[in-house]
Amino acid sequence: MLAAYGWDAERDTEFAPYLGHGLIPGRIARVDRSLCEVVTADGTVRAAHGGGDLPCTGDWAVLETPDDGREPFVAALLTRRTSLVRSQASGRSAGQVLAVNVDLIGAVVPLDTPPDLGRLERLLTLAWESGARPLVILTKADLAADADDLRADVEAVAMGVDVVVASAVTGEGLDVLDAYTAGQTVALIGTSGAGKSTLTNALAGTEVTAVQAVRGDGKGRHTTTWRELVPLPNGGVLVDTPGMRGVGMYDVGEGLDRTFSDIDALVADCRFADCTHDSEPGCAVLAAIEAGELPQRRLDSYRKLLREARWMASREDHRIRAERAREWKLIHKEMRRSPSPKK
Repeated sequence: MLAAYGWDAERDTEFAPYLGHGLIPGRIARVDRSLCEVVTADGTVRAAHGGGDLPCTGDWAVLETPDDGREPFVAALLTRRTSLVRSQASGRSAGQVLAVNVDLIGAVVPLDTPPDLGRLERLLTLAWESGARPLVILTKADLAADADDLRADVEAVAMGVDVVVASAVTGEGLDVLDAYTAGQTVALIGTSGAGKSTLTNALAGTEVTAVQAVRGDGKGRHTTTWRELVPLPNGGVLVDTPGMRGVGMYDVGEGLDRTFSDIDALVADCRFADCTHDSEPGCAVLAAIEAGELPQRRLDSYRKLLREARWMASREDHRIRAERAREWKLIHKEMRRSPSPKK
């Protein structure tokens, strides 16, 4: 059963030290406050969080099942191969982990309205940074009269990323997505109303998640309110994440370079190593814009995400320094309380 959820020989090796101690492996299918659902070889069980890092949907867990009747609990987590993280919606410097151990991240963009290319660039940056492979999925193709033109616009910004046009209504593109997701753990990300839940049901072949109509103002409703693993008939596993109104950057250095690989390549040809691509002479980026080879919108988007990423990095550094200062304060306070050694 675990093989259907992605268990492989490497996980076998990693779990080996826990064998013989009454511990079993399992995959976190859903986290609900202090409890989580864990898929094991014998079925799905409810387990409490143990110590250490909080589990996330997609984690491989070391599960302890006490003989005294107590409920099972997560004793440890195996290594996370990939991790999809965004900044907290509250603006806190800590990142919010959306899904882990995913192989493919589908950035879902609906075609019932013109694609927001800036938002797509944000989604792709998060996807690249996670360590997983990005895929752009253009949904609701049945509602777009110019789907081919919209696809061309998206492909122009999705550097090195495959783009699939799909419709859960007509079935267009579902066979292609079935091939992409076979044997893979896939996470779908995008705004509410993008069609993630409808796409999940179509790929699963049954209604595994509720679907609601888009609101009258064109904005989506939050149909999915938690992240849950959904097994697919093709041997894949899918994570339908809640819609994201905000796509905040968090520690996205390499992801930003991959998303804007065209700009990254131009930067190497700038005359000055610290070129800001504003007004410096010999700027290859500005020359590309003047020649019509690079859209101004693309550079503006890059600058915005870069500023946001640097701001979040500075907040993270400040948070770490503050935590260390608090730790030293507690240590010094405890030292003052302790009696001095007698001479």
